[in-house]
Amino acid sequence: MIILGVDLGHARTGLAVCDKGELLASPLKVIAQRDPERLMEEVAAAAKEAGAELLAVGLPRNMDGTEGDSARFAREMGERLGALSGLPVEFVDERGTTITAHGYLNDTNTRGKKRKAVVDAVAAVIILEDFLRRRRNLSSPGE
Repeated sequence: MIILGVDLGHARTGLAVCDKGELLASPLKVIAQRDPERLMEEVAAAAKEAGAELLAVGLPRNMDGTEGDSARFAREMGERLGALSGLPVEFVDERGTTITAHGYLNDTNTRGKKRKAVVDAVAAVIILEDFLRRRRNLSSPGE
């Protein structure tokens, strides 16, 4: 199944996509859009273009596991995105993904404007990889 990973942001939203076999997650693009309605339209269009069958939307929980304003925003946007795209939406705990993305970019010496342009897509890849790993673990025999 092709799944679109979404790292929602107020200024930039990162997208990642996996292959049909759900083995490899790759960055797709970053959408620079502050208007929530236009953002949802652009994400829905990207999902359709990629042939996505499911959306894995990052849920930014607080470090103690509670949900604050950012998580409420993600849930609201995810529900709107699901209604607009007609695709099911699963929420994925994204605690630490941006920090991990910055670590990957440090390892590859990605700096400046290029770093800013890709960090959200890399975060979306991490969200999607976490989601895929969870799906594999849930479907493993004996689990």
